[in-house]
Amino acid sequence: MRDLINEIWNSVRNNKLRTALTGFAVSWGIFLLICLLGAGNGIINAFQGSSDRFVTNSMDIMGGRTSLPANGYKEGRWINLDKGDLDIIKGKEFEDQVDKVAPVTSGVSDKMALGVKTVSTSMQGVTPQYLEIEKIQMDKGRFINPLDVEQRRKVVVLSTKHEKELDRNLVGKWVSMQGISFRVIGIYHSDESDWRTSAYIPYSTMKGIFKPGEEIDDIFITFNGVSNLEESRELENTISSRLKAHHEAHPDDPNAIWIWNRYSQNAQISQGQRLISIGMWILGILTLISGIVGVSNIMLISVKERTHEFGIRKAIGAKPGKILSLIIAESVSITAFFGYVGMGIGMLACEIMDKTLGQKSMNLGFDSIKMMDNPTVGLDVALEATLLLIVAGTLAGLIPAWKAAKVKPIEALRAE
Repeated sequence: MRDLINEIWNSVRNNKLRTALTGFAVSWGIFLLICLLGAGNGIINAFQGSSDRFVTNSMDIMGGRTSLPANGYKEGRWINLDKGDLDIIKGKEFEDQVDKVAPVTSGVSDKMALGVKTVSTSMQGVTPQYLEIEKIQMDKGRFINPLDVEQRRKVVVLSTKHEKELDRNLVGKWVSMQGISFRVIGIYHSDESDWRTSAYIPYSTMKGIFKPGEEIDDIFITFNGVSNLEESRELENTISSRLKAHHEAHPDDPNAIWIWNRYSQNAQISQGQRLISIGMWILGILTLISGIVGVSNIMLISVKERTHEFGIRKAIGAKPGKILSLIIAESVSITAFFGYVGMGIGMLACEIMDKTLGQKSMNLGFDSIKMMDNPTVGLDVALEATLLLIVAGTLAGLIPAWKAAKVKPIEALRAE
């Protein structure tokens, strides 16, 4: 074993340029594979994090602006949701599919004050179901409860962004909005990539003080009994048709009622994630193949250069298996060493991506998502990819090794 190691070391030392070129091809291949997989994972995690902010089997229903005339009304009429729409969704037609229903009414944006400190915010009147549908995470205190809605309490739930601007201990204190005092009962989590910055008050309080009447801005619902994209779109179309009929809008008007079907969005995101993952693997493997081809070419050159040496070895009694094992061992050693070097640098590059691109966000207007979220590769995947490269490197060295082992001593000695 020691003799084999010494022979490999001498071969590498005597052929520094060839070894360096082979090592670079191997390291570059595994480095690009790790970087591509890390970037792909980061993009997938970013989109997955965005979809995880709400229940995927849910819809956000809003009124729109008609684009077709109907029932004596011209196009361009604004549709405002009302209590009638809420009754339709809560009615018998949808009772087997619709689970939770959360009407939302938004107030005007204004300054919220705590003593001399102020911060810009907007109010939203919500019910307790809104917490579960939107997956709001409470940091402190509690969310709006049924008793708050029933008694029209003047209470408010603020975000961690509000807390940073006003006071670190807001729960239990009173803030002023629109000249009315509200007691802070809870703080919900809101980071830089989150669009939520509203101050949530009971739905009944909002309707009683700021927006009387039956008008509703949004209706959030969760549903069940849907197992695929077609069924979710069928439910979406049925709800849309019923609400259009309620407002005497044209049944084929695509703009009268606006529905954000999160089930459909999640399905599209999942499909996009699969395509990104497959694409990254294909690109990475193609890059890896180029490194393997480089190893094979270098080994062919190596065998040709050492034909005379192999002839001498065979002339003094070396068996073909000895020469075969020498070349393969050299190929495996070079591939393994530089493969792990490339893996280490690739994982380091992924960490750098996480500290740079992973901290930046893209503003989508209605939302903000991270460019990348944890763009790293698991150690198991990195080791498997490197092991694959080592096996491929072994196979790459097998053909030239077999040729070298089969050469006749007299022919090898004549080689230049």
